[in-house]
Amino acid sequence: MCSIVGLQGKFKGNDLIKMLKASKNRGPDSTGIYLDNVISNIDLDNFSDDNDYDIALGHNLLDVYDLYDRKSMPQPVRKDNMVLVLNGALYNFATIRNFLSKVGVEDEINSDADALLYLIDFYNSGDLLKAIQMSLKLIDGDYAFAVFDGENMALVRDPLGVKPLFYAESDELCAFASARDSLYELGFEEIQTLLPEHILFNWNDVAPAQAVYEKIMEVDEIKLNKLLKLSVSKRVEGLDTVGVIFSGGVDSSILASLLQEISCNKKLDITLYAVGSEGSKDLEAAKYAAEYLDLPLKTQIVTEDLIKEHVGEVVHAIGDDNLMKVGVGLTTYFATRMIREDGLNVAISGQGADELFGGYNRYLKSYEEGTLDLEIREDISNMYHVNLERDDACAMLNSVEIRLPFLDKKLVEYAINLPIKNKVSGTGDVLRKNILRKLAFNEGLDKEIAYRPKKAAQYGTGIDKILRKRIIKEMDFSEFVN
Repeated sequence: MCSIVGLQGKFKGNDLIKMLKASKNRGPDSTGIYLDNVISNIDLDNFSDDNDYDIALGHNLLDVYDLYDRKSMPQPVRKDNMVLVLNGALYNFATIRNFLSKVGVEDEINSDADALLYLIDFYNSGDLLKAIQMSLKLIDGDYAFAVFDGENMALVRDPLGVKPLFYAESDELCAFASARDSLYELGFEEIQTLLPEHILFNWNDVAPAQAVYEKIMEVDEIKLNKLLKLSVSKRVEGLDTVGVIFSGGVDSSILASLLQEISCNKKLDITLYAVGSEGSKDLEAAKYAAEYLDLPLKTQIVTEDLIKEHVGEVVHAIGDDNLMKVGVGLTTYFATRMIREDGLNVAISGQGADELFGGYNRYLKSYEEGTLDLEIREDISNMYHVNLERDDACAMLNSVEIRLPFLDKKLVEYAINLPIKNKVSGTGDVLRKNILRKLAFNEGLDKEIAYRPKKAAQYGTGIDKILRKRIIKEMDFSEFVN
C-alpha cells in the first residue's frame, strides 16, 4: 500500500509536494517524484520547487516486501518514455516476471511496479490504452496505478475497487490522488472517484466491457474451500508477520484458521487484534475464538474518552459523519493502530464476506421479495464507496495496508453465482451465510464460532452505543468532515 498523486496542466512543483505531504501517512518510508522528465527521490520535509510544470507524478512508499527477489522499491518507475506509479500488490508477481523473461525482457524486475510497467511496455505498440487493457487480463491483484507515456495519461483501478483512486478537474488543471485530502490541498471541491475496473484515459472515462459482478459462469460448490485458501495464501506471500482484524465471528475466524494452516508450512507469525468496550460481544467472542485457535490476541478496550480523542480524525479521513460509518471506521482505526504499534504494516480483514454470502439481516426481506441475488450483486458492485474506501482511509491513518481475501476476483466470480439457497435458506434463516459456516465447521472451527450470529462491528464492539448515548450530544461531527 502506498500513496500515488499526479498533476497535468498548469501548476507549481510545490503543488505536488502539498499533495504528497497530505498523504504521507499512506507511505511513510520514502518519497519519489517525476518532474521535468526527471525521477528523483526526495526528503519531503526539506524539498521546495516553485517552478512551473505541466506534468508530474508522485509516490509515497509503504515498505512491505524485503525479499531477495521482490522488494518494495521507490517509485515512480520508468522505461524509456513510460513512467508509472502504483498503489497496491500484484499477487501473481512471480508469474508475470516469468512471463516477461520468456518473451525476452532481460531487464531486472524486482518490484510489483517494475513488473506492471514492463508488462504494459511489452504490449504497447503505439496504443497505450490497448496495452493496458491487455495487461489487465494477466494481472491478479488489488491496485490503483497511473501511467504516462509522454503523450497520454491513464489512471486504472482494480475490478472491485479495493484500492482507492480519486480525481478532480478544472479549466487549467487535472489531478489524481489516493487520498481526497491531497486534492483538497489544491483547492478542488468537486472530487470524483474512479469506478472499479475503469480506466481514465486522458481524463475520459473508459468503462470495462463487462463489470465483474455481471459475469456468469458455471459453478462448483466444492471450489469454495480451494479458492479461499488460495486467496489467503496469495495475500501473505512474501510476509513473515501479519495481523488479523478479529471479531471472533465466522469471517475473521476462518481467515485466522487458514493463516494458521499456512504457517505450518512457512514462517508466518500471526497475531489477532480485537476492539470493543469492556464486556462487549466482540471482545468476548474474540477471546473465546483466539483461545480455541491457540493464537495470540491483543485487545483495545474502547472508552468514551478514547473515542473523543480520535473520532475527529476518523470522521475527516472517511469524509462522512454518518454514525454507522463512523462506528465501523473507529473499529478499523483502533485495530490497525495496535497493529502498527507492534511494527506490522499488513492486516487481514474479513470484509466482503457478508455481501458475498448473504450475511446481512436485511437480506431476509430481499429473499422474501425474490430480489436477493440482484441485491447481492449490487452490493458487491457498490462496496468500493460504501465500505472499502472507508476502511482503507482509517487503516492508512496508521500506515497499515488492509488485505481482503474474500474479495479475490476469482473467489467473487465463483461465490456471487452460487445458488441463493447456499447463502440464505429461507425467511427464517437468522444465521445466513450457510455455505461459509459449513466450510468453517468442516475446517475445524467449533459450532460456537462457525455459527455465531452476525453482529455488525459498530454494535458488536459497543462503539455505536457509546457514540449515541454519550458523545453525539456533545460533539458536532460535521465540522470534521472537510
